[in-house]
Amino acid sequence: MAHDLAPSPLFAPLTLPNGAIVPNRIAKAAMEENMADADHAPSAALIRLYRTWAEGGAGLLITGNVMVDRRAMTGPGGVVLESEAFGERFAAWAQAARSQGAQAWVQLNHPGRQMPAGLGQETWAPSAVALELGSFSKRFALPREMAEADIQAVKERFIRSALLAEKFGFTGVQIHAAHGYLLSQFLSPLTNRRRDAWGGTLANRARLLVEIVQGVRSAVQPGFAVAVKLNSADFQRGGFSADDARQVVALLNPLGVDVVELSGGSYEAPAMHGQARDGRTLAREAYFLEFAQDIAAVAQMPLMVTGGIRRYPVAAQVVNSGIALVGMATALAVEPRLPLVWCSDPAAASTLAPALRPITFKNKVLASVAYMAMVKHQLHRLSLGRAANPQVHPGLALLEQQWENRLKNRRYRHWMRRKAG
Repeated sequence: MAHDLAPSPLFAPLTLPNGAIVPNRIAKAAMEENMADADHAPSAALIRLYRTWAEGGAGLLITGNVMVDRRAMTGPGGVVLESEAFGERFAAWAQAARSQGAQAWVQLNHPGRQMPAGLGQETWAPSAVALELGSFSKRFALPREMAEADIQAVKERFIRSALLAEKFGFTGVQIHAAHGYLLSQFLSPLTNRRRDAWGGTLANRARLLVEIVQGVRSAVQPGFAVAVKLNSADFQRGGFSADDARQVVALLNPLGVDVVELSGGSYEAPAMHGQARDGRTLAREAYFLEFAQDIAAVAQMPLMVTGGIRRYPVAAQVVNSGIALVGMATALAVEPRLPLVWCSDPAAASTLAPALRPITFKNKVLASVAYMAMVKHQLHRLSLGRAANPQVHPGLALLEQQWENRLKNRRYRHWMRRKAG
């Protein structure tokens, strides 16, 4: 890195299985920015945001959702990487993220059934199983069950997008198989009720993920990192369990995966935000650490744990426990220079713990949506060169997000009609 790093386990370099080196053990985990330009390519604001994070000192920057198919979006304003169009904007994004020596990986994703109905597109999934979100359920359409040709097309799209990410200067990709998105839907028996070669046994449910990883690893150069984001569990009765996660990691072991990031939850059970944690204890702040230590017993690749980490002692505990990388999201949305501060000021390292204003909504789905809106409020400010505002009221952030989504939904539908024409 361009910065002088203090002697600490958090600031020791990590050599990946493919030989690439991550300068330190702090990773900016993916957050959905929804900052694409009118072409659904990286905007100037998004590029500025990643330059800000690069200057903050993290050793690895993982982008928010980048979609492999313009017809399948996690939300309006998402970046789409499916062709060589607008390559100069992707190259500028990669250059900004790498400007201080960090690794820069594109998170590739397909939402499956978790695509908002307001985008006006048909949704598809392993099986025709609707989202159960109470009064919010109507915001997501009942998905169509994917045919064999659909599954093959999705696999090819992930591989194509990985090759494009490499071409435009990123140093790796992360394949998103967590948080209830398409690959996670294949893994869960609650959402995958198929009786063909893509459903039933865990090996069948994991087949699409395994074949995508194999396809990407064989297509890109050896020094290009291939990572996977996986739920340690989806926290739903009868769903993807911690034991399933161990077995999937065992399936990934021989495939040349460089990092597995462990998180958890989905739109229906949003554990990834961790509102239920009691922040007074170190163990509960590192929400998924216990799962990660269990999975580490079978993992042959480095592991990364993400989920509410915001304090130096907790981050150090994660690395000292044998987990290779500490994934941080909200804390870096509030204070993008946190790694640099931890590194250069030991006193601040023990006291600085960036956090958002607490959310008191009793409805868990509403609280999760408000949390994401608060995070996006911080990202928007950082992209404009402003300081974060962690005390923004969740209701205000939610209204701001709803208005912005309405405008971006309209823009997206217009863009899709133009593409079709």
